[in-house]
Amino acid sequence: MSQQSAPRPTDLVVFGGTGDLSMRKLLPSLYLLDRDGHLDGETRVVAVSRDGLSDADLRDKAAAAVRGHHAVQVAEPDVLARFLGRLSHVTVDVGGDPSGWSDLADILGSDRDRVFYLAVPPMISGAICRGLADAGLVTPRSRVVMEKPLGRDLASSQEVNDAVGAVFDESQTYRIDHYLGKETVQNLLVLRFANVFLEPLWNSRWIDHVQITAAETVGVGGRRGYYDTSGAMRDMVQNHLLQLLCLTAMEPPASYDREAVRDEKLKVLQSLRPLTGERVAEDAVRGQYVAGTVQGAEVPGYLDEPGGSATSTAETFVALRAEIANWRWAGVPFYLRTGKRLAHNRSEIVIRFREVPHTIFPGTNTLPGAGSLVIRLQPDEGIHLTMLAKTPGAGALRLRPVPLELSFANTFATRSPEAYERLLMDVLAGDSTLFMRRDEVEAAWRWVDPIIEAWNGQSTTPETYPAGSAGPAGAHRLIGRTGRTWYEEEQPR
Repeated sequence: MSQQSAPRPTDLVVFGGTGDLSMRKLLPSLYLLDRDGHLDGETRVVAVSRDGLSDADLRDKAAAAVRGHHAVQVAEPDVLARFLGRLSHVTVDVGGDPSGWSDLADILGSDRDRVFYLAVPPMISGAICRGLADAGLVTPRSRVVMEKPLGRDLASSQEVNDAVGAVFDESQTYRIDHYLGKETVQNLLVLRFANVFLEPLWNSRWIDHVQITAAETVGVGGRRGYYDTSGAMRDMVQNHLLQLLCLTAMEPPASYDREAVRDEKLKVLQSLRPLTGERVAEDAVRGQYVAGTVQGAEVPGYLDEPGGSATSTAETFVALRAEIANWRWAGVPFYLRTGKRLAHNRSEIVIRFREVPHTIFPGTNTLPGAGSLVIRLQPDEGIHLTMLAKTPGAGALRLRPVPLELSFANTFATRSPEAYERLLMDVLAGDSTLFMRRDEVEAAWRWVDPIIEAWNGQSTTPETYPAGSAGPAGAHRLIGRTGRTWYEEEQPR
């Protein structure tokens, strides 16, 4: 949705350039950008790692990664050859042998934009930035991209940001959240602020509650060690879900300007009513999956996944009831939910409108799904509005919910860029609208930290739920105690 300028010659330097993120997401996305004409002909990609690869070795790995990516299908030989020709590898041992920095300096051009992408654990970000500065590689036209999670709590996040901020100005710093690159997330702003009929309804007078869900069928896989120290709260809620909440709840910005949009998101985070003490026990649920069946296949429980502690209390599921203390949203609960090894892959925002003040049609207030606006992030990005309509035919008047569907895949003939494609394109264009500002990240940690602290101070462990289920029973009690239900439970089986 951002306004793209013409591509400029850029050196994109990826630290962790041979790692999992680079091979699964970054390099295939860059290939697709190249294929679609979004990379300047002189743009180069430099992968930095400790692996000691030759350029040919890197290109072989990159070619396999591109060919195996679901969005590529069949790599075009000419495009692939051109893309691979952009790639080179430099061995740098951060904090070790300093000669690698000189090798990197020898490769980089002097009169070009530079983007340093830190696809590495955040706690070494400061050391990398200091190395870049000491080698004289940071210029006013340089930018740095940081991956989440930015720390484990507010204090460590500030430590990371201070270390990076000692080298890069805030205007040069891009904190990436790939959820913000999804087509439907950006369309949320258009839906709200470009359609006159909807914005007047977007408040506590007409909206009963909001549900934000990010559900996955996969387990932690090879990330078990990471998840033992992170958990779903740090991995998903502090960034992805709170960013979706901000875009759903923010006030109209004065313009589609990067600072205006981010100012309004910050106000939402600052308006969140704190969850502390007894309120955590009442309004926060954590769970951990045990063995079960997902889509017909038996899968192990979290504690049986390799690479972690056999007694870990890390949560793989979180459900929260959040409140925004401002005039627009007073009294409207926001239910946030995320988990692994659930029955379905589903990422969506559900707006549940209030019932009509007085119904003249008996029984309509109990019809499932009526008055819902669903913004689907995955799978099948689109917008789904359920309204009540008369069932055709003579006789007694009967109503039923009917969907109005906007499927992006069916409506638009062009392929929608994937999240990392769009965000990389924005980085190369110097547009930081869809990236998180430091004060946003820290405001999110201020809200999340007391919840984690309360859990750590409890003697209880996460509630278990079978893999392939809808999550722990506590999540259903959380929303059910006010007579509400999760959206998918209302749908016809």
